[in-house]
Amino acid sequence: MPRSVFFAAALMLFAAFSAPCVQAVEVFAPEQIKSIEESVQALASENALLRNKLRSLESTPAITGEFLAARNLQRLREIARDIKDQRQTMADFEGFVTWMTGNLSGYAKYVQAGSVAAGFARILPIPYAGQASVLTKFVSQGILSLNATSVSINRYLGTSQQFVARVEALDPAKPTKPAEISELASFADRQLLADMNDLQLKLATTAEISTSALAFLESVNAYVGSTDEYWNKTKSLLSRKEPDKKEKSYLSESISNLRNGAGTFNSRLKTFDERARKDGPLIKSVVVYDELVRELNVKVAGK
Repeated sequence: MPRSVFFAAALMLFAAFSAPCVQAVEVFAPEQIKSIEESVQALASENALLRNKLRSLESTPAITGEFLAARNLQRLREIARDIKDQRQTMADFEGFVTWMTGNLSGYAKYVQAGSVAAGFARILPIPYAGQASVLTKFVSQGILSLNATSVSINRYLGTSQQFVARVEALDPAKPTKPAEISELASFADRQLLADMNDLQLKLATTAEISTSALAFLESVNAYVGSTDEYWNKTKSLLSRKEPDKKEKSYLSESISNLRNGAGTFNSRLKTFDERARKDGPLIKSVVVYDELVRELNVKVAGK
């Protein structure tokens, strides 16, 4: 007996026995049963297609290497903008370092003169305070440090210019090339960041030298203002004609110039440090993104 006929007979038999307690029972025609079966089969097929699509999505990266490379380029452009702003202060740094180098040599005569004033030697606010016989080391070592700072400034100028030029050479209207972005990320990490950190340390040393030199000159000024011992013992070292007036005037002028110059330098240095603290982590994030790009490219190539 066909299944549809059997199914219909069963329903009729059930209706006959349950007539007192059932109001009505729907009887499905063969066409309706066929339609239900087709709907179930269609749902099963659709479910299978969805499962296959899900497995395909799970095995395919949702984020492509090109997308990450484009994001990396955005970060590199942001870094390049900061670097261009930093470069504007390099001339100020170089000017102060050059000026400081020349004047620090001039301060040596006060170190030499101070070495004969025992009372003065005990109050010098310099790393060699209390040891007037070796205070000249401060000047010589300071000049060496300032020369090293000048070299670091020039090296950073060259590295930063190369980085900015390479970033600006990438045409935003053309498709992103992950290989070029990867090279730039590597250059930023290996050279740009290294030179930036080195310059940051050298500039900090320059700030310390200027602070010590200013404190030294101010101590000399305070000492000579309270006693004639310094001038009486050092006239032969300072000047043959009217040492008091000329040297006191030169000393006051030196203090004023150094204070103003150091104030401007420290203000520029603060801005440089803030940008360096911002760009350092940005450069490291670019390197991490670049590693993700290369890993995604390897996975895609291995399929």
